[in-house]
Amino acid sequence: MVNKDTFTIIHKDKKTSARIGILQTKKGKVETPFFMPVATRGSVKTLTSEELQEMKVPAVISNALILSLREGIIITDKFKGIGKFMNYKGINFTDSGGFQMYSPSIYLKSTKEGVIFRNPLNGEKILMTPEKNMELQLKISSEVAMCLDSMPMYHNTTKTQIEDSVNKTTIWAKRCKAHHDTLQKNLPKPKRQLLFGIIQGGKYEDLRETSTKQLLKLDFDGYSIGGFGLGETIQEEFNIVKQVKSLLPENKPVYLMGIGTPIEILKGIELGVDIFDSRMPTQNARRGTLFTSEGKLRILRENCKFSPEPIDKNCKCFVCKNYSRAFIRYQLIHDELTGKKLATYHNIYYLTKLIETAKEKIKQGTFQSFLKEVEEKYNE
Repeated sequence: MVNKDTFTIIHKDKKTSARIGILQTKKGKVETPFFMPVATRGSVKTLTSEELQEMKVPAVISNALILSLREGIIITDKFKGIGKFMNYKGINFTDSGGFQMYSPSIYLKSTKEGVIFRNPLNGEKILMTPEKNMELQLKISSEVAMCLDSMPMYHNTTKTQIEDSVNKTTIWAKRCKAHHDTLQKNLPKPKRQLLFGIIQGGKYEDLRETSTKQLLKLDFDGYSIGGFGLGETIQEEFNIVKQVKSLLPENKPVYLMGIGTPIEILKGIELGVDIFDSRMPTQNARRGTLFTSEGKLRILRENCKFSPEPIDKNCKCFVCKNYSRAFIRYQLIHDELTGKKLATYHNIYYLTKLIETAKEKIKQGTFQSFLKEVEEKYNE
């Protein structure tokens, strides 16, 4: 057992780097590994907080930048935090908004000072500095905050540009950590918001090593691996994850950002990753791509048109117990919210149960064979 206050490892797989841990937050403990659905404005699209709890979803992640628009920060602050505002009993993470640098509709430019965004509501320019971002996330009162990071634009981006993103990420991380520590200096440790640094560097091992070593000097509560899901191959992705993991201390939780397919999650767990998030499982569900114990199901295809079968005959979620593929398909092709809700519920339930099963396999020492079994289903 590895124990260092914030993160405790309670089980380790003998054949892989897979592990089970306990992350201690100001709201309580959460067992890792886990997947976080994206709740940008404090809600997962089409789902209620009660439904998330019913599925035993342990955590969600919201966006500080987006919440800062339309007085979201002011409102959550009035409720003494986003957890109470959304009536969610699980753990709340917040992202800085750095990912929005990938959104040309609101991103203007970044400098060493911070990121300049265009407010989509009124066109005004917003300068998001590391200090301002920490203040926003503390007002939101999430249990875990992310540093402001520089998101590299993969497509048609040179290594020099990605290196510039790494440099900015380090500069901003130092300022985030310093300001975050200052703002919480009078709070006892159990009451403090945790802060994770974000490692950048694209698919370049030398840049990832530089970013990792620079952020390690700042001793964050945990470390996120950012900048994935934007065009790299799965092999490039996991080569980097393996490399970064080899540089990080064992007693720090590791969060792989933007990854949400069953195989990527299980491969991440195999390498010792503890936390995942992605908008893809919910977004794809609304578009008709569903996860099942037999692999991926594209429910909008003709072969589901009259099918009385559930999405997954081996699934115990309320959707699979009560609704046919034909019904869900019909609702989705007509853009009905009911179809989107049922599909979304199933995908999140599936991923939550997949990770619960993975943890059982780690305890039993059979995780590697479980991963192989799931891989075979998704490769068919």
